[in-house]
Amino acid sequence: MELRTLIERAWENRELLKEKEIQIAIKTIIADLDLGQLRVAEPKADGTWQVNDWVKKAVILYFPIQKMETIEVGPFEFHDKMALKSNYAKQGVRVVPHAVARYGAFLASGVVMMPSYVNIGAYVDSGTMVDTWATVGSCAQIGKDVHLSGGVGIGGVLEPVQAAPVIIEDGAFIGSRAIIVEGVRIGKQAVIGAGVTLTASSKIIDVTGSTPVEMKGYVPERSVVIPGSIPKQFPSGTYQVPCALIIGQRKASTDLKTSLNDALRDNSVAV
Repeated sequence: MELRTLIERAWENRELLKEKEIQIAIKTIIADLDLGQLRVAEPKADGTWQVNDWVKKAVILYFPIQKMETIEVGPFEFHDKMALKSNYAKQGVRVVPHAVARYGAFLASGVVMMPSYVNIGAYVDSGTMVDTWATVGSCAQIGKDVHLSGGVGIGGVLEPVQAAPVIIEDGAFIGSRAIIVEGVRIGKQAVIGAGVTLTASSKIIDVTGSTPVEMKGYVPERSVVIPGSIPKQFPSGTYQVPCALIIGQRKASTDLKTSLNDALRDNSVAV
């Protein structure tokens, strides 16, 4: 509570960022995020998520108190305000060149980072694969045993501070080049097909029943989702706009490590 009080004071009065006590508070929070002892958002017992606005504020306030510096890693050079994450062996994380994670991002033991990127404030839980050229944006929350396939874009969020980050729950499979942004939440063990784009305003339509069921911002647990389109009227005529279609449920017999193709074939969709 003391840390939170200090952060809220500095948020209202940026002149306080000059004070040592405030700087120590901010750096303490970033260190706790790096160790996974604090999270920008956390699951509650009822299945919903709580966003810790004050933690996100600390991440934002961390930038102005940091100075630009040159970071040399072998033959590579970076110029930034943020240090790179380190001590991967001690943490039990496999990091393949040229994967990069910023200090202040948490990677649990058993995480594998192919050449990819994880930004400050993100939380990546155990057993998750961040595949080649996938990006995990600031403050995004990635659960256990998730597979982020090649080129997946998980959006980050810092402002507005009350906005929820993207949340990918345990066991989800995110297909190649899928884009998930603006606080969308993917339920446990859901399968998101290659190329699906989900924003806060994207229509997610369950077409498995006799009538379509439309939702936004959330993909229910174990859903199998593919790209779709729906007609929309504009002044110049009717055009097709993107949507996402829930075409079935992941079967109980499907192993959590199954391939995306197998999950889609279970629902009679050609790939």
